Amino acid sequence: MEQADNELMSFAASELQTSGTGPEPWKILVVDDEEEVHKVTRLALESFTVLGRPLQIHDAYTGRESVEIMAREADIALVLMDVVMETEHAGLDAVQEIRHRLGNRFVRIVLRTGQPGQAPELEVVRKFDINDYKEKTELTTTKLYTVLQTGLSLYRELVAMDRNRLGLEQVIEASASIFKTHSLVQFQRGVLEQITALLYARRDAVLIGANGFAADLNCGQLHVAAGTGAYQASEGALAEDVLDAEAMAHVQRAVSSHSFEIGERQFAAYFSTRLHTEHVVYLSSDSNFSPADARLIELFCRNVSIAYENLTLNQDLLESQRRLIILLSTGIEERSKLLRNHVRRVSEYSKLLGRLLGLSDEEVEALGVAAAMHDLGKIGIPDAILDKPGKLDAAERAIMETHVLRGQRMLEGQKGHLLKAAELVVGGHHERWDGGGYPRGLGGTETHLFARITGLADVFDALSSRRVYKEPWSWEDIADYLRGERGRQFEPRLVDLFLDHYQDFLAIHRSLPGDERE
Repeated sequence: MEQADNELMSFAASELQTSGTGPEPWKILVVDDEEEVHKVTRLALESFTVLGRPLQIHDAYTGRESVEIMAREADIALVLMDVVMETEHAGLDAVQEIRHRLGNRFVRIVLRTGQPGQAPELEVVRKFDINDYKEKTELTTTKLYTVLQTGLSLYRELVAMDRNRLGLEQVIEASASIFKTHSLVQFQRGVLEQITALLYARRDAVLIGANGFAADLNCGQLHVAAGTGAYQASEGALAEDVLDAEAMAHVQRAVSSHSFEIGERQFAAYFSTRLHTEHVVYLSSDSNFSPADARLIELFCRNVSIAYENLTLNQDLLESQRRLIILLSTGIEERSKLLRNHVRRVSEYSKLLGRLLGLSDEEVEALGVAAAMHDLGKIGIPDAILDKPGKLDAAERAIMETHVLRGQRMLEGQKGHLLKAAELVVGGHHERWDGGGYPRGLGGTETHLFARITGLADVFDALSSRRVYKEPWSWEDIADYLRGERGRQFEPRLVDLFLDHYQDFLAIHRSLPGDERE
């Protein structure tokens, strides 16, 4: 029997051994209060490889210690647990802690006891969440290998199912937030999670998006759009700087053939959309790919291309809307040479202030577009009033102030979050923090944050620029004015942030000149 066991161990080691740097080992925890048990178990397991991966043995001598180790090493795949240690039921108590307090439902727990009378098998299996029950005397090397093979296979299945669930959640989240700027990246990460889960692959996969190189694939550049595992920190990098030569060759062959390139443990799949965007999925695995794997990836990528196409189309629509808004806004500037770059500067000031406030990237982008629309209503104001070199009289002032409601009426009822944000800014950027502004006399937070930010940015740009009725103020005088209006015209925290980063706002003004103030 011993000879047969040794032959099995030898066979397993030679058949399943991996090459290169090797896959990550399975983590096995041996829990027993007898040092001899640890030595014998380690000796029996040291040459094992299971499903192409070696074993890494961890040791614990009490039930309490095993729980502490499991708390630190949540990716332990299998536990060989003794029952009687520091107490008669120490092992069973540890099982309860691992399953319930730590919430670890993935690890496979094999109860291994030398005193079966202390924990009868039927009672233990019925009351405790264990996966196998063995007496120490019956665990030969062959049976131990069978226990490991069965337990680790099931562990791999459970982890893969959980990864698949996480991947699906990411895709659903991306679908639900389709209008968010980064929803495409979220969707791509979900694609990777699903593929790696379905194929039991290591989390070393990248999704490469290569837009705009359909005319000459040889001259196109592949950029990592989303990554998992070893490539998670590589998003935005060139694929050739991230992948090794062998992996890059797989990618290049897939691109050249517009198809799939499969190796023993590497896979590259090409897919494109009707919008002429082209993409490659590359992944590495801890075991060989089968023909069934290739068919699964091909089917999955065909479906992904449809979903990706819809998401890309939506992004194109949002970008077109943004460009149209900016074009309309800059058209207002054409009515006065002294307004050159005013819209762009107010937009950039507002975006910077938004970032300093901690707004999300999506909110900052929407704020920038909305701020560019703040003077939309001036389209309906006569040139004689807009370009009057002197102070406006009461009647002219009343006409000028109608630009707020004119602009807001133009945007009322429009769909899309950018136009709705613009409506809030147009209608509220002349309100004051103390309630003394127009057109509604709103105070404090009754006015939307975007409008409060844009109002400050607009005044700063007006004071710092030449107008037909005035010369630009000095930077010091503008700073003094903002301090004086803190809590009156402007929200105090906005003034504080603005002045704390004053040089950054001056840098924006200098980068977008309009009136040659200096």
